[in-house]
Amino acid sequence: MIDLNSLFDKRPLIIAGPCSAETEEQTIETARQLAANGIKVFRAGIWKPRTRPGNFEGIGTVGLPWMQRVKEETGMVTSTEVANTHHVEEAVNAGIDIIWIGARTSANPFAMQEIADCLKGVEIPVLVKNPVNPDVDLWLGAVERLQDAGIKQIGLIHRGFSSYEKILYRNAPLWQIPIEMKRRRPDLHLICDPSHIAGKREYLFEIAQKALDLNVDGLMIESHINPDKAWSDAKQQLTPAALQEMLGNLIIRDIMPQGISPKLLDELRAKIDVIDDLLIDLLKKRMSISEGIGRYKKENKMAVLQPARWDSLLNKYMMMAGENSLSRELITKIFQAIHQESINIQDKIINPKK
Repeated sequence: MIDLNSLFDKRPLIIAGPCSAETEEQTIETARQLAANGIKVFRAGIWKPRTRPGNFEGIGTVGLPWMQRVKEETGMVTSTEVANTHHVEEAVNAGIDIIWIGARTSANPFAMQEIADCLKGVEIPVLVKNPVNPDVDLWLGAVERLQDAGIKQIGLIHRGFSSYEKILYRNAPLWQIPIEMKRRRPDLHLICDPSHIAGKREYLFEIAQKALDLNVDGLMIESHINPDKAWSDAKQQLTPAALQEMLGNLIIRDIMPQGISPKLLDELRAKIDVIDDLLIDLLKKRMSISEGIGRYKKENKMAVLQPARWDSLLNKYMMMAGENSLSRELITKIFQAIHQESINIQDKIINPKK
């Protein structure tokens, strides 16, 4: 059995390979080139969950012997995605070293429980991708189901989140979600999947660098010997040579490099702590005033939400953001959150039985 922790002895761990195992030749040759570049863990989709029917949904079980050849000929650790108990059984029987659970599956507690039950008594590392929707508890729940089934080697994969709005990337990174997940579970290794966040190879470097700057433990990146001819996700894959070049340009930063005195950093952080304490105190006072406003509105039979005033205030805050060189997006998020909490407080006063 593969020791997951030993794979992370050098940061970052790189997991690479094609989105899909398409043919035996394509799978083996991609693995050979990656192994020649020092990649230790090979990934390839055997079963591919697709949004709509009619697209290539993976070569299926016939591709598992190709993964065995990869291990035999290159010495690489093999990994693939599983989405149901049939996949689990087939992958384990074929000697796959690591399995991962995709974003659609991790979002489904019933599917996660079935997979967890199927894995009882099986000693295999399992990586869990974040659910498609940004829900830390749902991600955490998927991990806990596996742990309850006795799985001891578990890791996390951040692959971004679905967004209804049109955005630059295929999936929104929402870095605060994996950061919070890592805060809650510092014992679990966190890997970033820039390929599924980016959706296009030209964005891979910036996402991978951002992930490393946030101290992730590894990267999972799709690589194909002929990406433009790939049967799935062609735009987000790199050739092994292009991947090697990209990895060579990434900067690995330490949390606290040796020989660096943290004195100045500690002083700056102390100043931030003082300001944050003041912010908490001001928020407490603001919400106390919101309670008074709620009582006034109740006594005078006024609606909780006053749209015209809120619109006027938000416009003022946007103007002030520009004048103070602050991000309009930051100010919008902050004051929307403050305003919503104020509304919640007032609503509880006006409608106490809710």
